[in-house]
Amino acid sequence: MTDKAAPKPKTKKTTKRPAVKRVSSGKGGKKRANKKSPNKSGWGRKIWSITWKLGVIAAVVVAAYGIYLDQIIARKFEGQKWHLPAQVFSRSMALYPGAAVSHGQLMSELKLLGYRKVANPRQVGEFSASKTKIDLWRRPFLHPKGDQTEQRVMITFDSNGISSVARSSDQRQLAVFHLEPVLLDRIITGDGEDRLFVAADKMPQAIIDALILVEDRSFYEHHGVNPFAILRAAMVNISAGRTVQGGSTLTQQLAKNFFLSSERSLTRKLREALMAIIIDFRYEKDEILEAYLNEVYMGQDKARGVHGMGLASQFYFGRPIGELTLPQQAFLVAVIKGPSYYNPWRYEERAQKRRDLVLRLLMEAGELNVAQYEAAVESPLGLRKSDKPVHQKLPAFFAVVKHELATRYGDALLQQSGIKVYTTLDPMAQEAAEKAVKQTLKQLGKNDESLQVGMVLTDKYSAGIAAMVGDKVPSYQGFNRAVEIRRPIGSLIKPFVYATALNQPKKYTLATPLKDEPITLKNGQGKTWSPQNVDRKFRGQVPLLTAFKKSMNVPTVNLGMAIGVSSVATTLDKAGWKDKIPEYPSMLLGAVNGSPLMVAQVFQTVADNGRYRHLNSVTTVLDGDNQPLVAPKRTATQAIPVASNYLVKYAMTQVVDNGTAKRLGSTFPSTTLAGKTGTSNDSRDSWFAGFDERNVAAIWVGRDDNGKTGLYGSSGAMAVYQAFLKNRPPLSLRMAPVDGTVQGYFDRNSGAAKQADCGNVVKVPALRESYQPVANCGEPLPWWKKLIGG
Repeated sequence: MTDKAAPKPKTKKTTKRPAVKRVSSGKGGKKRANKKSPNKSGWGRKIWSITWKLGVIAAVVVAAYGIYLDQIIARKFEGQKWHLPAQVFSRSMALYPGAAVSHGQLMSELKLLGYRKVANPRQVGEFSASKTKIDLWRRPFLHPKGDQTEQRVMITFDSNGISSVARSSDQRQLAVFHLEPVLLDRIITGDGEDRLFVAADKMPQAIIDALILVEDRSFYEHHGVNPFAILRAAMVNISAGRTVQGGSTLTQQLAKNFFLSSERSLTRKLREALMAIIIDFRYEKDEILEAYLNEVYMGQDKARGVHGMGLASQFYFGRPIGELTLPQQAFLVAVIKGPSYYNPWRYEERAQKRRDLVLRLLMEAGELNVAQYEAAVESPLGLRKSDKPVHQKLPAFFAVVKHELATRYGDALLQQSGIKVYTTLDPMAQEAAEKAVKQTLKQLGKNDESLQVGMVLTDKYSAGIAAMVGDKVPSYQGFNRAVEIRRPIGSLIKPFVYATALNQPKKYTLATPLKDEPITLKNGQGKTWSPQNVDRKFRGQVPLLTAFKKSMNVPTVNLGMAIGVSSVATTLDKAGWKDKIPEYPSMLLGAVNGSPLMVAQVFQTVADNGRYRHLNSVTTVLDGDNQPLVAPKRTATQAIPVASNYLVKYAMTQVVDNGTAKRLGSTFPSTTLAGKTGTSNDSRDSWFAGFDERNVAAIWVGRDDNGKTGLYGSSGAMAVYQAFLKNRPPLSLRMAPVDGTVQGYFDRNSGAAKQADCGNVVKVPALRESYQPVANCGEPLPWWKKLIGG
């Protein structure tokens, strides 16, 4: 039954015959045509089938690829768009009644910050000045203690510095008023890109208008890609025979800059277009515009790529973008087309023509009237001077900053995006120090080209490092002699010998006679040592102050041995000397190795009334959200009692007045300065440490090979300090007596305390408990005075 139900031959007959009949029916050409049609129809169906299937597959692939690109784009846009380099700022100058800031110093600071001197300030960033007043309209800025708004003030000066700071709006006297800090540099870590982020709402409207007119007129209408612009550009390029116009939208340019290489290929262009469509779909136009304005490549600053309008403003004009003139804003848009081709320092005429084209487009669009346009195209480019760097070259100081950041905040700090580091650097002090080093070493180097230098300046009030130079070529990135050398400090140790002694008021005053007789001691190796004065003479005895200001060796050693070498070492340690101190007699004459930074630390203590505060280079660090980062606090200690420290400061002023640094005193005769010279054995190291009312200085001059220099402290290191003060006029020390001190009168020979009207006395400050003058100048009373009880 199964075989009969499905006979095989019958199946073939029913399937083939009707087809054969249809194929063979009819005659001639008609028959042939009908014969081909089934094959043709079958191929068509196959092609269609394959096509729509491939289309579906392609659509799925494109959709999947689009989802993949969408995730990449989302991570970039909704996460951290850029790694913003750490911004490093100088100290913020504080202005307040009594501040040790001169009229000239403030003028220099304002010019450094890019303020414009005018007859009458009418906007932010301007100031006017008379002999005793400065009328200033300060910019808004981010201060470590919070945002500072723009404000206009009148600053008045007297002979001591600032006498008043009054707000112009209501004449209110301000307790303290800050200037914005100088942006010293940005620490680049990684891709070599440098930028300053500027929010879209802080961007000048003229820049946005000009950008859209020049680069993408239909920016607010298209959806990431503009087919008409692409077609138009293609036609122009074909007719020109070369690429003269691009059809990319701002969104496409952003996609390329953010995610793609500059490779010229169809694949890359298609990917760029797809990403642009996704970006446009996902994000608001203003957000896309903000990203573009901060991403666009604007030029090259040596090894650094300049990205974004904010940094470009500083790079080309040395000013914040909000203070640019309209022609300067137009130039920033003009240079986008080709930063190298339109480099204004190399091709000024070409750059100006391009800028003028942008201005013309603004006029044609109704953004400028004819008069404004004509005035704008007549204006010069107004570039910063090419020899004025955008960022400061401070290798010695930045090395200290990076070390402190790692020590106090951790090694990973600089990898964070957008941090702001506020330092202690005083840009004016740094500039003066660099000039002094170059001038002096050039002069000294005529006799010895191998001479080198290390210099540290501190701010007496903040205990911050105000300036640092580590090489006779200050910009040299190498061995930092301000920090890394270890050389015998010579007579710079003597103030700490005398500070130790003067803290024993019952034994020592500035008038106490000291032995100046030959002495033989054993050094650390067990060998005998007989110190000598520089002139190889002995005077029997000399007053303590004379021994100090003339830097006499033998009286100092006799004094040091009397009070104990270990006591001197303790004083030096408390003052901030953190290296091991060899407690041998030779230490009393400076057989202690140190660096300018170490010397600056201990003399900062003396300048700061005996108070030890660890020198620092960083005051505050803000994170990417402008919140302060917490770091361990350093405490201050009273290393040297205030009263005895005052006597040491006085003695140091006498060194400058009529001692080993009297050449410095004669250069600045109306200024009270404190100083101490130092020279190591065989004149291998020349040292100077000193201070005025504002800065403490520590300077070394010598040779890297430890060879003889033929220089004393007064002829080498002090010459650098002298040049520094010529570049930055000093402020006279305020030597008001402190609690526990009195004006004393002492016998010149015996050192005994006497009354002011006694003969042969010397007038010097003294500790109150050490000044107990004898009656009747130490002479027996006449019989008649005894009789009346006088």
